[in-house]
Amino acid sequence: MNNILSEEQQNCFAVIDTETNWYNQVMSIGVVAADGRTFDSIGRKYYIIAPEYEFGGMFSASLPLPDGRQTEICTREEAISDLLHFFSDRNITSVFAYNAYFDFSHLPELSCGFNWYDIMKCAAYRQYNYKINSNMDCCKTGRLKRNYGVEPILRLLTDDCSYYETHNALYDAEDELKIMKLLGLPLHAYKKINHT
Repeated sequence: MNNILSEEQQNCFAVIDTETNWYNQVMSIGVVAADGRTFDSIGRKYYIIAPEYEFGGMFSASLPLPDGRQTEICTREEAISDLLHFFSDRNITSVFAYNAYFDFSHLPELSCGFNWYDIMKCAAYRQYNYKINSNMDCCKTGRLKRNYGVEPILRLLTDDCSYYETHNALYDAEDELKIMKLLGLPLHAYKKINHT
């Protein structure tokens, strides 16, 4: 199967992140649409899902957006419907996520019509991440043996040890897009995940 994105697909893509509650249900979805050439953000969406967020979760305190951006509380069906329109308006068919299998498995509504790609499959591997040096402990595959989540990878790429992941779905999606931009890899370097 050909994993290379067409030029049309490279025009715009999305980076998505979800946070789940104590019952492993999606309680928030954050999405950043980005230009496939510059990797600059061209739009954002953030949803707090009701009633799922009301059950609480490890990162419930991070749900509100403290910087004044609008927080939309809606049902899952409303969020997915709005998100599908957001994608359609921008001709988005490619969705990127860090540890994409997690988000993909929690958003089955986005399994048809979209190609999913895993940012971690490049960010955590020596052959794709120029900041992973020979002194770092890696598996034979080139993947770091530890510390390859969003927080340590962004710290590595920016040389900023003060960075902490917020665990807010929108901010995390923005950070994951930043990882892609800092890696400097073309979109076709990312491998499509297997949907089965």
